[in-house]
Amino acid sequence: MKRRVVLAVAILVTPFATASANATNVANISPAIVALPIVSSGEVPAFKRIVALGNGAAEIVAALGYKKYLVGRDVASTMPELASVPLDTAGHQVNTEKVLSQKPDIIFIDDNTSPATALKVLKGSNIKMVSIPSAYTLSDVLPKEKAIADALQVPKAYSLLSAKISNYVNPLSKTKVVFLYLRGTSSIYLVGGKGSGADSIFRSAGFTDIGAANFKTPFTDLSAEALVKMQPDVIVLMTKGLQSVGGINGLLKLPGIAQTPAGKKQRIVTIDDSLFLSFGPRTSEMMPKLREAILQVLKK
Repeated sequence: MKRRVVLAVAILVTPFATASANATNVANISPAIVALPIVSSGEVPAFKRIVALGNGAAEIVAALGYKKYLVGRDVASTMPELASVPLDTAGHQVNTEKVLSQKPDIIFIDDNTSPATALKVLKGSNIKMVSIPSAYTLSDVLPKEKAIADALQVPKAYSLLSAKISNYVNPLSKTKVVFLYLRGTSSIYLVGGKGSGADSIFRSAGFTDIGAANFKTPFTDLSAEALVKMQPDVIVLMTKGLQSVGGINGLLKLPGIAQTPAGKKQRIVTIDDSLFLSFGPRTSEMMPKLREAILQVLKK
């Protein structure tokens, strides 16, 4: 499964928003409460017309201080600050005609950029193309940002941005948290395991990823038996994941959910789809808010 993210719109309240109309007790982390760190180094980038098709590349370009040079972006870069930048993909498929019409002088791609036919056309256009590394853990964030800064030849901007990536680490508690990836409309019900990306986030936030402790693959089909055995204290979902199963009422009807401590006490935390596994500039801003949200629902 490609680890892409898409935007879910949430209504902000203090300190967290609810994820759906019937989820009044669900703590939701929305983009409105996670700021994009933006630096200003005074450097002029080596390229002035940037198309960012790699997952989260547009967000990094903006954080480096060069949003005004973005002429195109991919569907995963859906944060409100980038709304004015033209969208060059539909369902993660690159529109080559639109990209070429923007006359870019550099294009950022990654392993998820598709289809291959579109990439072949772009590579034959004599436009500089840079493949950036994908980021699936917290340790991948800085290398991804550095690859873009190096291509733009803005080392000072990278130095400033990397300094904002805090080394956010908390003592590991026995609180058991599980990440469920749900797309009810497509009958996709998965539990995050080792390597899902959520495991590195939960560990740094100070919680035990019970899914990673039980499953050695990034994602495994969710079963009632496994969920009841794990007995998670808190369930973490993407905002659209909860919406796709009909909110908290629908979630509690899924096999095994209501038999866990998290389900019994409705200890549910949702995070906007563009935030949780994006592993970009906003990740360090998101981490403390996730910990706060988990601690909040644990009071139930």
